[in-house]
Amino acid sequence: MVKAIPGKAVKRLTLYHYILSDCTRQNVEHISSQQIAGLLQIDDSQVRKDIALCQTSGRTNVGYKAAELKKAIEQALGFKEKKSAFIIGAGNLGRALARHTDFQDYGLDIVALFDTDPAKIDTLVNGRKVFHISELFHISTRENLVNKQKVEIAILTVPGAAAQKSAELLLQSQIKYIWNFTPAVLSVPDNIRVYNENLMGNFLDFTKN
Repeated sequence: MVKAIPGKAVKRLTLYHYILSDCTRQNVEHISSQQIAGLLQIDDSQVRKDIALCQTSGRTNVGYKAAELKKAIEQALGFKEKKSAFIIGAGNLGRALARHTDFQDYGLDIVALFDTDPAKIDTLVNGRKVFHISELFHISTRENLVNKQKVEIAILTVPGAAAQKSAELLLQSQIKYIWNFTPAVLSVPDNIRVYNENLMGNFLDFTKN
């Protein structure tokens, strides 16, 4: 069902899910589209349109049952379908992402990290082992860690200068999706999907007058 939902709506629904998760933790039974819209400073009609994509509805003057709406969003976006991922680059950002426990709420499981720094190899980050990047693809035995772990996603957090080379290693390892946190524009085949997380662009947009 995820493919039928526009990308911008997916982003908003993810934010709604975060709000609903907080509601369930605080035992809030109902929430209205106006309340969600107010928290995100968007139009409440947009909230209702997005929620309608999840094939669920609320009640007039009552709103949505928070737990039910949370579950509907999870089903629509496939949060309950476990997706395993590697982090390429065990620097400050890579290690911070590996420690980010909320990923599991969205079905993303970080299974390992990769780096070239000898000081980081064989260390653990939140229980995940850091491997040398050469371990991503075993040439001598023709064994592929991607197949063993059923990993299709790589989170790229290496320095920009190393991004393209790292991406090429990922292509050899049959990775299908790259979440790119580097400033580099990656050159990959059309069948590889890349999502660029433009941290500096977001910062500039946040701080512009």
